[in-house]
Amino acid sequence: MGLDMTAYAIDPTADKTQEPTQLAEWRKHPNLQGWMERLWREKTGNKDDAFNCQELELTEADLDSLFADIVLRNLPSTTGFFYGSNADDHYYYQDKFFVKDALEAVAKGMKVYYSSWW
Repeated sequence: MGLDMTAYAIDPTADKTQEPTQLAEWRKHPNLQGWMERLWREKTGNKDDAFNCQELELTEADLDSLFADIVLRNLPSTTGFFYGSNADDHYYYQDKFFVKDALEAVAKGMKVYYSSWW
């Protein structure tokens, strides 16, 4: 058991049977999870439900903000029973490549989503 995370892109004009394009996968990256949870709560206003198996759409502005926080090493310190320990250094380059790929997908008209489960 543990925190598993994924990001993917979907062409909103494509047939509903189209498979999403996977952009990234992470295992136990708690600070990224905390960043995404904070964004999800801001966007939805949901203060009560667990941020588990929730789909979060990431806009160009969200991705720009995430990139800045990655580069500045400003992801929020986050803990959770299944989350593992700080993995920011381990995922630093993967995180940056993910944002680059996600921005390219958005520029092509795709929708980018983040989801996690623990």
